Amino acid sequence: MTAVRVCAIADLEQYVPLRVELERVDVAVVRVGEDIFAIEDVCSHGEVPLSDGDVEIENGVCTIECALHGSRFDLTTGKPTGPPASMAVPVYPVEIIGDIVYLKLENG
Repeated sequence: MTAVRVCAIADLEQYVPLRVELERVDVAVVRVGEDIFAIEDVCSHGEVPLSDGDVEIENGVCTIECALHGSRFDLTTGKPTGPPASMAVPVYPVEIIGDIVYLKLENG
């Protein structure tokens, strides 16, 4: 697994997705409290950037919403929490070193 620098913690506003374009994938990085999440920045239903949507805690689950059709995705698992999306979006583990956020990507 390769760790890729994505941003500084200071770059992240609470509940505001940050789009980060990497060589292999674009991700939305989200800070909720002390937790930081990374999810692929595309809705599985409508090919729309998830970073354009809102982040909320819904029934104790941190979710991000697709701004086009309203699908919400669990930031921990990538699974949709309701229609119209039915397929999950990949999520990526993050690592904090000092004040920098790194994304762990599979090699290859």
